[in-house]
Amino acid sequence: MKTANTLAPVQADRQMRAIVQTEYGSADVLRLEEIDKPVVPDNGVLVRVYAASVDAGNCHLMRGTPFPIRLIFGGILKPKIKILGTAVAGRVEAIGKDVTQFQPDDEVFGDLSECGFGAFAEYVCATEAALVMKPVNATFEEAATVPVSALAALQGLRDVGQIQPGQKVLINGASGGVGSFAVQIAKAFGAKVTAVCSTKKMDMVRAIGADHVIDYTQVDVTKNGQHYDLILDAAAYRSVFDYLPALTPEGTYVLIGGSTAQFFQVMFLAPWISRTSRQKVKSLAAKPNQADLVTLRDLMVAGKIVPWIDRRYNLSEVPAAIRHLEQRQVVG
Repeated sequence: MKTANTLAPVQADRQMRAIVQTEYGSADVLRLEEIDKPVVPDNGVLVRVYAASVDAGNCHLMRGTPFPIRLIFGGILKPKIKILGTAVAGRVEAIGKDVTQFQPDDEVFGDLSECGFGAFAEYVCATEAALVMKPVNATFEEAATVPVSALAALQGLRDVGQIQPGQKVLINGASGGVGSFAVQIAKAFGAKVTAVCSTKKMDMVRAIGADHVIDYTQVDVTKNGQHYDLILDAAAYRSVFDYLPALTPEGTYVLIGGSTAQFFQVMFLAPWISRTSRQKVKSLAAKPNQADLVTLRDLMVAGKIVPWIDRRYNLSEVPAAIRHLEQRQVVG
């Protein structure tokens, strides 16, 4: 008995809880399990996870759809990524001997997509390049919403859309994760922002700073006579050709989220549209990097972007969080 009592705390310290999947499918394939805590390599940072956010990428990885997801991330028949979760915020628990940017107890946030995912767990091991220091004025929960959604919004507006001060910008899907950040980031760049959302979400979109808000159930933004220098489509469920009349003659349409069919449409037709007119049609392939995380952190510290959190879940409730996301009713 004495031996058992002595070993129990040590054994428990080597274990952690995580949401694990061993097959593709709906949220029903996710299981809360106790597994070994990650071993910290020389160039690794062990983070105790205080918050993680759910995004559409997690859903695609969980289901293994569209099929190219399986080719890119491995696992044609079964997933190689056992623990999902991309955006994370937490406290540094331990560091490898080669790590120079962080120390134990540092509060950090980051994107794990290039170091194995794994945020839906009590601990995760990341590289230095995946993390930055958390904004001092943000909670862990707020910080965890930023690395995927806000980064996509930033790169879509700045890098792909080439946003400029004074431009008229239309953001479709403005009440969602990417869209709500896009409204605020576009305002930070000095644009005049028109946001599109459903009736019940209009007050929220006004609250985050949109200059004009359009209820898509009442007004078709592609036929209301307004023209925009940049359209950021975070909810692409209709043809790109519908939006071209709403662009200025040299305007840019950027697809950043929506249906797989629309992504393929833009992928194949964008070069033809760009050759036959001065309008540009593009899509975003977000690239996580420290510099952009620092930019977003600085915007948060300055109060120019404020995350809007729809709901909070415990680790064991990750399947419920994903089901809620897939209903496409999330605000923020």
